[in-house]
Amino acid sequence: MRVPVQLPVVDPVAEAAADLHRQARAAASDHGPGAAIRLLQRALARLGPAEPGSVERLAIRVRILISLAAAEAEVASQQDGFARLSEAEQVRLQLPEGDIRRELSFTVVLQRAVVLMRSGHLDESLALYNAALPNLVAEAAKHSLLLTRNLVNRAWLHLQMSNPDAAHADLVAALDIAVEHGHRMLEGKIRHNLGDHAQLLGDIPEALRHYEQAASIFVTDGPGSLPLVRLDQAKALLTAGLAEEAARHLDEAIPELRDNGAHHLVAEAEVARAGAAILEGDHVLAKKLATSARRSFLRRGNGRWAEIAELTRLRADAVKVLADREKKPSAKLPERLADLAIRLAGLGLRDEAGAARMFAVRLLIRREETVAAQELLAQVPKPRQTTPIDHRMQLRLCRAELAVASHRPRSALAQARAGLAELGQIRDRMGGLDLVCGTAAHGEELGKLALTLVLKKARRSGAGAKSLFAWLERTRAQVYRYEPLPVIEDPALARHINEMRHVQGTIQARRLSGEPVGKLEERYDRLQREATRLGWYTSQWGRPRPVSAPEEVVEQLGDRVLVSLMGYRDTLYAVVVDRGRFRLLKLGPLAEIVETARQLHADLDALAPDNLPAPLVEVVTGSARRRADKLDKLISASLAKTLENRELIIVPIGSLYALPWGALPSLHGHPVSIAPSATAWVTASGRRSSGPVLLAGGPGVPGSVGEVRNLRTVYPQARLVDGKDATSDAVLSALDGSGMAHLVAHGAHEPANALFSRLELVDGPLYAHETARLAKPPERVVLAACELAMSHIRPGEEALGFAGTLLASGSRTVIGAIARVGDKAAAAAMSDLHRRLASGTAPALALAEATAADPLRRPFLCLGAG
Repeated sequence: MRVPVQLPVVDPVAEAAADLHRQARAAASDHGPGAAIRLLQRALARLGPAEPGSVERLAIRVRILISLAAAEAEVASQQDGFARLSEAEQVRLQLPEGDIRRELSFTVVLQRAVVLMRSGHLDESLALYNAALPNLVAEAAKHSLLLTRNLVNRAWLHLQMSNPDAAHADLVAALDIAVEHGHRMLEGKIRHNLGDHAQLLGDIPEALRHYEQAASIFVTDGPGSLPLVRLDQAKALLTAGLAEEAARHLDEAIPELRDNGAHHLVAEAEVARAGAAILEGDHVLAKKLATSARRSFLRRGNGRWAEIAELTRLRADAVKVLADREKKPSAKLPERLADLAIRLAGLGLRDEAGAARMFAVRLLIRREETVAAQELLAQVPKPRQTTPIDHRMQLRLCRAELAVASHRPRSALAQARAGLAELGQIRDRMGGLDLVCGTAAHGEELGKLALTLVLKKARRSGAGAKSLFAWLERTRAQVYRYEPLPVIEDPALARHINEMRHVQGTIQARRLSGEPVGKLEERYDRLQREATRLGWYTSQWGRPRPVSAPEEVVEQLGDRVLVSLMGYRDTLYAVVVDRGRFRLLKLGPLAEIVETARQLHADLDALAPDNLPAPLVEVVTGSARRRADKLDKLISASLAKTLENRELIIVPIGSLYALPWGALPSLHGHPVSIAPSATAWVTASGRRSSGPVLLAGGPGVPGSVGEVRNLRTVYPQARLVDGKDATSDAVLSALDGSGMAHLVAHGAHEPANALFSRLELVDGPLYAHETARLAKPPERVVLAACELAMSHIRPGEEALGFAGTLLASGSRTVIGAIARVGDKAAAAAMSDLHRRLASGTAPALALAEATAADPLRRPFLCLGAG
């Protein structure tokens, strides 16, 4: 006789409540505590009153109350969370002795630790973890999921308390358990926290790599903490000085967090967004966001984060006041910062307390209260391993400004020199080109202070121009002193770029046919953001080379003249290096020069079309000539007197990168090269390579194929890539190892994301991002397309764009346009240019002679070594 199988009896009420609990946990893991609370309350209502006889219902009630405690602590207050935990413990005690009751005892205690941690009571939270986790480890086989979660929680707590080694040990242990037992979502959370750990130690590329791994898990296996990952990515970007990129991340994340009801995280994101606004100079927005965040934290009883928000708010005030050099700060702001520092220190926020004191110090120095400033600065602790780079640079700046106020300029310069060297060490650890460039933001004020001191000495005594030149080289365009490393291919990045190319090609085709492209543009923007994130950490950008010493620059110049421009207050200065001599020249009013250059650029754009009516050509030409004459008098006339026929190398300031120097009368027909720095020019001048000539023509440019083919008469052995063969892969492959490349195609400069400036080819764009990883970039590149010599200027005069990326990647010379160019004018200029290049004329002189016939309609520049 067969014995019937006894199936477990399922309690439908308990099962329904458990299902609602699972939904609530999913909502909470996606940072939607408001939705979680509603689901949990429904689950409790479904269970009805507690019944001591029903083990299944009692157990699920305890779990629901524990989850409700976490959600209510975040949305309402810490007290509400503790009340729910007390209720959960009372219900738990009604369970019979056994595994379930014991497991839930761990869960109640550890959830209390979470609530304490979230509300800023870190020491109390750590004590609970340290008491409970050893017992849980002893029963790891039974409770792998619970153990993994709480190792992650304790690791996060260690990160908050700046205990990186302890945090890392917990995370590694948790990751091993999660991978072994297939806890995929927990793996994502652990990788997220490994990113936090790397960020705390200043390893930004590693942090971004972990964040992206976590994000990919949450996207594919969701629901997950994707908005929180974006928040922490933004914090890493702020550490790297990339304020614009951080702001974009946060502007995406904040609405999602708000929709999910994650009020604590919304406030935390507002603090970070305020930090980005400060770096961008938007003090009004920064103060508004920090104030909003502080109110939110106070409503939830989180005094720790409320004080961090207050620091951000006062920092916005301090930065704004310090920017106004004509106004003496009031006594109130430094007092408030000093008081806040005491409160922050009492909460264990060591670095934040130091930051508050340092801003107070700078305000006291501006008030000429140097004794009080020195006493307060003495209370700022020395940096430790986890001290952020912006705090380190702020400390150097305080010491330097105090030295200046105490009439010790040498000590101030020593602080600036040491600070910039320290910043250089941080920069050397960065990954992609974006991160290397962005780091300069943290040393900008320190560099300006040093330049101001040396400039004052040079103006006062007539000496010091050589020293000023050396300091200019320390503070500008540092990305160009890196020797690019061999490419490390990243398949995910390649897939994103290929998809971007396909989408962009589809957009262009649909625009031509009059079809809507809004959805495609949204998809393109999303892909670009994802590709940018991947590019931050795929491989280290380059190997650092030293800044060129003045003597090295003089030796390389020979008979050439180099002019390094510098703006100070409202005046443009130039350090002229000529036959071993260094001279300081005062050129003209900076704001007027920059505005006139902007107006001239607009005139050149207006003059570009081939078929403009003659009266309009006359009017615009007249306007452009007047502005060019004005700039000539303000800038180049005094320089041209000593040039004779010698080549001029100009190192511009950011606002004058797009100046068409060949349009200035004194420089008509004169060889001029534009370099990001003297160091970059020396490096480019030393490069020599040989290789075939590449002629590539993209689609849709009138006469482009004919122009490219016509150049075969100049370069009979050249490789020709045009028509249907001019794909991005074909052109990129042909660029690698070529000696000279002529590229004629439509192009676009992307100021918001310069590495995605592009050339339009048959199958879609070829991006600057792709040219940055060529193993052997072409020695010379001619870009016969509009605007591809344009650059996006970041702090530290870091210039990025299509041409700039080629130079940073190792190309010696890039010739391109800094304004719109008509097809006929471009074709004529290119024909003249290449005849001269083929005959052996140096690029700068060949371009000068080719553009002299019509400088207003041929706004090309020679970038790099001429």
